[in-house]
Amino acid sequence: MPAVSVLMPAFNAGATLAPALLSVQRQTEADFECVVVDDGSSDETAELARAFAAEDPRFRVVAQPHAGIVAALDAGLLQCRGELVARMDADDLMQRWRLEKQRAALLAHPRWAGVGCQVRLFPRRRISDGLRSYERWLNSIRDAEDVAREAFIECPLAHPTLMLRRSVLQRHRYHDVAWPEDYDLVLRLLAAGEQLGSVPERLLHWRDGSGRLSRRSVRYSIAAFTQCKAEYLARGFLRDTSRYLLWGYGDTGKALAAALADRGKHPAAIVELHPGRLGQLIRGVRVIAPLQLPAVERRPLLVSVAGLQPRSEIRAALAELGFRERRDFVCCA
Repeated sequence: MPAVSVLMPAFNAGATLAPALLSVQRQTEADFECVVVDDGSSDETAELARAFAAEDPRFRVVAQPHAGIVAALDAGLLQCRGELVARMDADDLMQRWRLEKQRAALLAHPRWAGVGCQVRLFPRRRISDGLRSYERWLNSIRDAEDVAREAFIECPLAHPTLMLRRSVLQRHRYHDVAWPEDYDLVLRLLAAGEQLGSVPERLLHWRDGSGRLSRRSVRYSIAAFTQCKAEYLARGFLRDTSRYLLWGYGDTGKALAAALADRGKHPAAIVELHPGRLGQLIRGVRVIAPLQLPAVERRPLLVSVAGLQPRSEIRAALAELGFRERRDFVCCA
């Protein structure tokens, strides 16, 4: 059996599939198979994949009527034989040593269920300032502790960078839910006590374009991400209480509070720096200053503040007040 199975769903990917497959074929880790799932494409995707498979027996093609990415991933997983399963999208490019280095990381860390890596978004001329900031945040995640700490900011590991132990992926599978299937999987794995690490090197070129599913489906909207966070916060960090403290009531904080309210979780106090809001009521909830936190009843604290630097400052301030991250507070935006 191959050491690694590369799982690649493809739908109408004729314009990008050949370079993606070539980047897999030229890996320094030669002990792999690549399972391409043609999800009912209407272009030349299937023909390109079959031509590749005809020349290189490590490549296999699974064809199915169009059913969406979760169904394609499930169909492909059934065909994967490697101990490790590496995700790959049909429009991205692997660095030559991606599989080798990720496999080595999992051999070195037997308790890790999976591993991601850093990315480089392309084509660079189209990358907005917001995406560059997102790329910097993703690439700041270097180990399992970072993954767990940053999990509720956004999905801390880009889906096409994941390499998971097949036994773990078979046990947890992908779920067809109202939010991103990759973020859902990562949060379920962490909630189950699994550890996910990262190779702190840029091993994947991640394509950004208007055709990406994340740009076309409501399942990948900001609102859907918020619902995903709220669901797993309600199940986990807020499981034993209906009341929590909320630091930040900007757009992200409001949206998260609304999603949590749908799940029976409500803020007991709102922490703000804005002097005009201190002492006021927001929807019946008292606004307090950070220095008042030790005087209020200790409850789980959600920090819903955007921006790496503001979160770093808040983390430092909370540490000074004796709050421990992931035990007493979680950063959520």
